Amino acid sequence: MVTAERVWEALAEIPDPEIPVISIVDLGVVRDVAIENGTVRVEFTPTFLGCPALEVMRDQMAERIRELGAEPEIEVVLDDSWSTDRITPKGREKLRASGFAPPAPRRAGAPQLVQLQSNAFRCPYCNSTDTRLENIFGPTPCRSLRYCETCRQPFEQFKTI
Repeated sequence: MVTAERVWEALAEIPDPEIPVISIVDLGVVRDVAIENGTVRVEFTPTFLGCPALEVMRDQMAERIRELGAEPEIEVVLDDSWSTDRITPKGREKLRASGFAPPAPRRAGAPQLVQLQSNAFRCPYCNSTDTRLENIFGPTPCRSLRYCETCRQPFEQFKTI
């Protein structure tokens, strides 16, 4: 019998297609899992509306659910946008350990503009805040490129969204 716990565990094994060091569960794109009459319904919200990995994630989730012996129903939820606050603590640590600067937590309150540039992002290699922005546009819309003046390593920074 398929349980929600087994489904969550299976989904936690799926790496994000663009950042494979973190699972789609730790990235926070999987919102809910519900089981009814042999059908597993998964709600997920992509990191960006035009996310190029949307179909890949949907197909991988459906495949894992079928492997559990259930019929998948994958629904993309767009009424509440994804934010970097949805990344789990485990996911943040995986990002840091892999050379990504995890995003800073957002402030509570009214909606705010996305801050594209920050003066004090910590280097994931040496923990220094003596870093500079190299390019606001990284390999994906949610990342930018930074450089550490202390250890002289380039690294990617997650934008706080």
